Amino acid sequence: MAKVVVVGDGPAGLSAALFLAKLNMDVTVFGVDKTSMHDALLYNYLGIPEMTGSDFQKIARKQVTNFGAEIQKKLVTSIEKKGDGFITTTEDDENYESKYVVLAEGKAVKLNIDLGLTKTAQNVDTGPVGKTDIENLYVVGRSTSILRTQAIISAGQGAAAALDILSTELDRDIRDFDEV
Repeated sequence: MAKVVVVGDGPAGLSAALFLAKLNMDVTVFGVDKTSMHDALLYNYLGIPEMTGSDFQKIARKQVTNFGAEIQKKLVTSIEKKGDGFITTTEDDENYESKYVVLAEGKAVKLNIDLGLTKTAQNVDTGPVGKTDIENLYVVGRSTSILRTQAIISAGQGAAAALDILSTELDRDIRDFDEV
Protein backbone atom coordinates (compact mmCIF):
# COMPACT_ATOMS: atom_id res chain seq x y z
CA MET A 1 0.00 0.00 0.00
CA ALA A 2 1.35 3.42 -0.94
CA LYS A 3 1.40 5.57 2.15
CA VAL A 4 1.04 8.76 0.10
CA VAL A 5 -0.60 9.25 -3.28
CA VAL A 6 0.24 12.46 -5.13
CA VAL A 7 -2.07 13.43 -7.96
CA GLY A 8 -0.30 15.74 -10.38
CA ASP A 9 3.24 15.81 -11.68
CA GLY A 10 3.96 19.51 -11.97
CA PRO A 11 6.14 21.48 -9.52
CA ALA A 12 3.74 21.12 -6.56
CA GLY A 13 3.22 17.39 -6.88
CA LEU A 14 6.82 16.57 -7.67
CA SER A 15 8.07 18.73 -4.83
CA ALA A 16 5.77 16.98 -2.34
CA ALA A 17 6.90 13.60 -3.66
CA LEU A 18 10.57 14.58 -3.46
CA PHE A 19 10.44 15.63 0.20
CA LEU A 20 8.38 12.58 1.17
CA ALA A 21 10.54 10.07 -0.71
CA LYS A 22 13.75 11.67 0.52
CA LEU A 23 12.68 10.84 4.07
CA ASN A 24 11.69 7.29 3.13
CA MET A 25 7.92 7.61 2.79
CA ASP A 26 6.25 5.30 0.28
CA VAL A 27 5.05 7.65 -2.48
CA THR A 28 3.25 7.12 -5.76
CA VAL A 29 2.78 10.07 -8.13
CA PHE A 30 0.10 9.98 -10.81
CA GLY A 31 0.44 12.23 -13.85
CA VAL A 32 0.93 12.04 -17.58
CA ASP A 33 3.54 14.82 -17.87
CA LYS A 34 1.13 17.21 -19.61
CA THR A 35 1.62 20.01 -17.09
CA SER A 36 1.56 23.62 -18.27
CA MET A 37 5.23 23.75 -17.25
CA HIS A 38 5.96 22.51 -20.77
CA ASP A 39 4.83 25.93 -22.03
CA ALA A 40 6.98 27.83 -19.53
CA LEU A 41 10.37 29.48 -19.63
CA LEU A 42 11.85 29.71 -16.16
CA TYR A 43 14.08 32.66 -15.54
CA ASN A 44 12.60 33.89 -12.28
CA TYR A 45 12.80 30.60 -10.38
CA LEU A 46 15.34 31.12 -7.61
CA GLY A 47 18.57 29.27 -8.35
CA ILE A 48 17.80 28.66 -12.02
CA PRO A 49 19.22 31.35 -14.32
CA GLU A 50 17.10 30.16 -17.26
CA MET A 51 15.55 26.85 -18.22
CA THR A 52 12.61 25.61 -20.23
CA GLY A 53 9.76 24.11 -18.26
CA SER A 54 10.22 20.86 -20.17
CA ASP A 55 13.84 20.62 -19.04
CA PHE A 56 12.74 21.43 -15.49
CA GLN A 57 10.14 18.65 -15.61
CA LYS A 58 12.66 16.12 -16.92
CA ILE A 59 15.16 16.94 -14.16
CA ALA A 60 12.49 17.04 -11.42
CA ARG A 61 10.96 13.71 -12.44
CA LYS A 62 14.39 12.04 -12.40
CA GLN A 63 15.23 13.57 -9.03
CA VAL A 64 11.96 12.31 -7.54
CA THR A 65 12.42 8.76 -8.83
CA ASN A 66 16.07 8.73 -7.73
CA PHE A 67 14.84 9.23 -4.16
CA GLY A 68 12.51 6.27 -4.53
CA ALA A 69 9.11 7.69 -5.43
CA GLU A 70 7.20 5.88 -8.14
CA ILE A 71 5.69 7.87 -11.01
CA GLN A 72 2.71 6.23 -12.70
CA LYS A 73 1.88 7.64 -16.12
CA LYS A 74 -1.86 7.38 -15.49
CA LEU A 75 -4.77 9.74 -15.00
CA VAL A 76 -6.70 9.56 -11.76
CA THR A 77 -10.45 9.33 -12.32
CA SER A 78 -11.65 9.32 -8.71
CA ILE A 79 -10.60 9.48 -5.09
CA GLU A 80 -12.74 8.13 -2.29
CA LYS A 81 -12.26 8.64 1.43
CA LYS A 82 -12.37 5.17 2.95
CA GLY A 83 -11.98 4.79 6.71
CA ASP A 84 -8.64 6.24 7.76
CA GLY A 85 -7.36 6.52 4.21
CA PHE A 86 -8.22 6.82 0.56
CA ILE A 87 -8.86 4.71 -2.51
CA THR A 88 -7.50 6.32 -5.67
CA THR A 89 -8.81 4.92 -8.95
CA THR A 90 -6.99 5.40 -12.24
CA GLU A 91 -8.17 5.45 -15.84
CA ASP A 92 -7.48 1.71 -16.17
CA ASP A 93 -9.75 0.99 -13.16
CA GLU A 94 -6.86 0.09 -10.85
CA ASN A 95 -7.25 1.05 -7.20
CA TYR A 96 -4.47 2.34 -4.96
CA GLU A 97 -4.82 2.60 -1.19
CA SER A 98 -3.07 5.31 0.79
CA LYS A 99 -3.18 7.04 4.13
CA TYR A 100 -2.62 10.48 2.58
CA VAL A 101 -3.47 12.17 -0.70
CA VAL A 102 -1.81 15.31 -2.02
CA LEU A 103 -3.88 16.85 -4.83
CA ALA A 104 -1.80 18.96 -7.20
CA GLU A 105 -4.12 18.82 -10.18
CA GLY A 106 -3.47 22.35 -11.43
CA LYS A 107 -6.33 24.46 -12.70
CA ALA A 108 -8.48 21.39 -13.39
CA VAL A 109 -10.03 21.00 -9.94
CA LYS A 110 -12.41 18.15 -10.77
CA LEU A 111 -11.14 15.78 -8.07
CA ASN A 112 -11.20 18.59 -5.50
CA ILE A 113 -14.85 19.27 -6.30
CA ASP A 114 -15.75 15.57 -6.41
CA LEU A 115 -14.39 15.26 -2.86
CA GLY A 116 -16.66 18.12 -1.76
CA LEU A 117 -13.94 20.67 -1.15
CA THR A 118 -15.02 24.30 -1.06
CA LYS A 119 -14.20 26.35 -4.12
CA THR A 120 -14.34 30.14 -3.94
CA ALA A 121 -14.09 32.13 -7.15
CA GLN A 122 -11.64 29.91 -9.00
CA ASN A 123 -9.59 28.66 -6.05
CA VAL A 124 -9.90 25.64 -3.76
CA ASP A 125 -9.87 26.68 -0.11
CA THR A 126 -7.19 25.16 2.07
CA GLY A 127 -5.68 25.88 5.43
CA PRO A 128 -2.01 26.28 6.21
CA VAL A 129 0.30 23.87 4.37
CA GLY A 130 -2.51 22.80 2.04
CA LYS A 131 -4.60 20.99 4.66
CA THR A 132 -8.26 20.55 3.84
CA ASP A 133 -11.28 19.76 5.99
CA ILE A 134 -10.88 16.12 4.98
CA GLU A 135 -8.39 14.36 7.24
CA ASN A 136 -5.07 13.57 5.52
CA LEU A 137 -6.04 15.32 2.28
CA TYR A 138 -3.90 18.20 1.04
CA VAL A 139 -4.38 20.52 -1.93
CA VAL A 140 -1.32 22.33 -3.28
CA GLY A 141 -0.21 24.24 -6.33
CA ARG A 142 -2.14 26.09 -8.95
CA SER A 143 -5.61 25.04 -7.79
CA THR A 144 -5.13 27.05 -4.58
CA SER A 145 -4.63 30.25 -6.58
CA ILE A 146 -5.53 29.71 -10.21
CA LEU A 147 -5.22 33.33 -11.33
CA ARG A 148 -2.07 34.10 -9.33
CA THR A 149 0.27 31.24 -9.90
CA GLN A 150 3.99 30.69 -10.17
CA ALA A 151 6.02 27.49 -10.30
CA ILE A 152 8.21 28.28 -7.32
CA ILE A 153 5.16 29.01 -5.14
CA SER A 154 3.60 25.71 -6.18
CA ALA A 155 6.81 23.84 -5.39
CA GLY A 156 6.94 25.50 -1.97
CA GLN A 157 3.37 24.48 -1.24
CA GLY A 158 4.17 20.88 -2.16
CA ALA A 159 7.19 20.94 0.15
CA ALA A 160 5.14 22.43 3.01
CA ALA A 161 2.46 19.73 2.70
CA ALA A 162 5.13 17.02 2.64
CA LEU A 163 6.84 18.36 5.75
CA ASP A 164 3.47 18.46 7.52
CA ILE A 165 2.79 14.83 6.61
CA LEU A 166 6.28 13.82 7.72
CA SER A 167 5.91 15.72 11.01
CA THR A 168 2.60 13.97 11.66
CA GLU A 169 3.94 10.51 10.80
CA LEU A 170 7.15 10.90 12.78
CA ASP A 171 5.42 12.73 15.66
CA ARG A 172 7.99 15.53 15.69
CA ASP A 173 8.69 18.68 13.75
CA ILE A 174 10.57 17.93 10.57
CA ARG A 175 12.82 20.29 8.73
CA ASP A 176 14.60 19.30 5.59
CA PHE A 177 18.00 20.87 5.75
CA ASP A 178 21.07 18.99 4.65
CA GLU A 179 24.51 20.13 5.71
CA VAL A 180 27.68 20.10 3.67
